[in-house]
Amino acid sequence: MEARKRLNSRAFADDAAEEMVTSRSFWADARLRFFRNRMAVFSLFMLFCLFLFALFGHLLAQWNYEEIDWSVLGKVKTEGGPSLTNGHYFGVDELGRDLYARVVQGTRTSLLVGFVAGPAAVILGAILGALSGYFGGRLDQTVLGFYTIWISIPYIIFFVVWQAFFGRSLGQMILVIILVNWTAGLLIVRGQVMMLKNREFVDAARLLGMSDMAIIFKHLMPNILWVIVIYTSLVIPEVIMAESLVSFLGVGIQEPNTSWGALISEGARTMTFGTTWQLMFPAMFFVIAQVSLFYIGDGLRDALDPKER
Repeated sequence: MEARKRLNSRAFADDAAEEMVTSRSFWADARLRFFRNRMAVFSLFMLFCLFLFALFGHLLAQWNYEEIDWSVLGKVKTEGGPSLTNGHYFGVDELGRDLYARVVQGTRTSLLVGFVAGPAAVILGAILGALSGYFGGRLDQTVLGFYTIWISIPYIIFFVVWQAFFGRSLGQMILVIILVNWTAGLLIVRGQVMMLKNREFVDAARLLGMSDMAIIFKHLMPNILWVIVIYTSLVIPEVIMAESLVSFLGVGIQEPNTSWGALISEGARTMTFGTTWQLMFPAMFFVIAQVSLFYIGDGLRDALDPKER
């Protein structure tokens, strides 16, 4: 009987110890810290709603984003406002196209560009920064030289030149934004790798015969994953902002496709007294996305940064 009690108490102690270790793990602790941040959680909910709107909003639309309502064409100022009776929930644009359907399409385009081009650019920059910081020497000097030259080139000029050769499409937009932002995360990852590459666990991996590439991707990169996650959360809104800016200037997404920037540009160009809905609705979605993403990034920084623990 006494032996059974001792065995049960030992098992209970082992379970408690395992639970304590699990609860104190880095990612578990970061998750708890993030969900204590009310603004970050609310912003995550708002971003989730935007994704639902982009994915399923077209199911509620009674018009296609390319379709023209000939009954209001030429009478946009008087009859083109938001209305539930004719199915134009957000009104129509100056060409008589349903603004609700176009905002759905623009939301889908802007979020796709941001959440594909942003992480891809950070991953590319992180890989180059890790290689540069680990090997150093000529490779480091070459990468830093290209970095210095690249950030001195205005990206608007690069957009215009690229589109002159390869045309304007959603795929080209994503590709050119990745190329423009390949420097994202490079310096911060390079600094972290230079700080970690002489640590004991890296020396142990070398003694075990692991290759340099295996050390970088199996030991160094997982240790700086939190830096990459934080930086990605900050780059995504910047990418959406850049796409919206070039579309606003008329060198971005090409008709009939659209984005938040293109819709805001159309709304600002055609806005007169009584037609403010053309600017209000796309601008509202753009602001909600930007504010939500910045609060999410701030929450991730507070949750993942070891200095904040």
